[in-house]
Amino acid sequence: MSEGTAASGTPAPEIRVASVPAGHVYVRHCSPPQPDGVRRLADPRPNGAPSISARWWPPVMLQPEWVDAHHRDFDVFHLHFGFDAQSPDRLTALVDALRDHSKPLVYTVHDLRNPHQPGPSAHDAALNVVIPAADRLITLTHGAANTISRRWGRAATVLPHPHVVDLPLLGRARPSRDRFRVGVHAKSLRPNMDVLPVVRVLADTVAGLPDAELQVNIHHEVTDPASPAHDPRLLGELRDLDERGRLTLVAHDYFDDGQLWDYLTSLDLSVLPYRFGTHSGWLEACHDLGTAVAAPDCGFYAQQRPCHTYGHTQDDGLDEESLHKAVLAAHEQRPAPRAAVRHRTRERAAIAAAHRALYTDVLR
Repeated sequence: MSEGTAASGTPAPEIRVASVPAGHVYVRHCSPPQPDGVRRLADPRPNGAPSISARWWPPVMLQPEWVDAHHRDFDVFHLHFGFDAQSPDRLTALVDALRDHSKPLVYTVHDLRNPHQPGPSAHDAALNVVIPAADRLITLTHGAANTISRRWGRAATVLPHPHVVDLPLLGRARPSRDRFRVGVHAKSLRPNMDVLPVVRVLADTVAGLPDAELQVNIHHEVTDPASPAHDPRLLGELRDLDERGRLTLVAHDYFDDGQLWDYLTSLDLSVLPYRFGTHSGWLEACHDLGTAVAAPDCGFYAQQRPCHTYGHTQDDGLDEESLHKAVLAAHEQRPAPRAAVRHRTRERAAIAAAHRALYTDVLR
């Protein structure tokens, strides 16, 4: 029986999903390349976004008023992320609107701790509304599912993160080089990042390897005194290390997808400088491209894909020796495991089929 076909041989009815968001790469790759009978509504354009914009945040679908006005346009409401700015009261109003119109709620628990918020309380309050109210839960790892079961008494279906890099690029050859390049991308200094302690250890470790180099990337806004992301202390130390030849500091605008894939491919090891978090799309992109990852043990990164792990949590800080050993292991165990096109293709098809089956079940 093919996808989207009922047991009788007649086409199964289309399932319309109000997905928050729909345009994010994770959500797009939860569908197969060919139509499978699940149609995710396009992200409504937020107020102020130009007509040509692909921006989906802040999600318009999170407004109860949108549900009231559009409930005839969808069958299932599927929440992923983007509700950072929603108060518990507004999320409760959204849940109530869905119930008023008999629309099932599916929630994929990507984050048990929001990497964009310095403390856990706001995200916990949101989870305390959404997780008990959801008709079905999905998450990406068994560790996250166990936490959900322990904290809320709810079972979550575990489905892996689909590929991030487009399938045709997965087989692209990596450049050959004699150097071992370690990279830290500090982006715009998200609250879950603790960059300097990690960089100091990496600089010392790389200095002890004859063929290694360290590159640290930041967004231009970190260098702009007028930007909220500006951090003169961090910049001062990174520039000092750069001047002393201990690392190469690169400031740039946000990468588009092509630039990001080129950057990740230029690294042999990408170190995630996180002190809290849950899952990572960055890690998945590295796996797609054959770049090794050193991930902290504060989340469930190591349950996603093969990676090197080091100790780093908000409560206990950085375990410097474990990070040092992770770099040495990545250096010794080259080349890193890489996703195969065939495996990622099968995996994506299975993920899409599981979503369709879950939607079908929740609509019964």
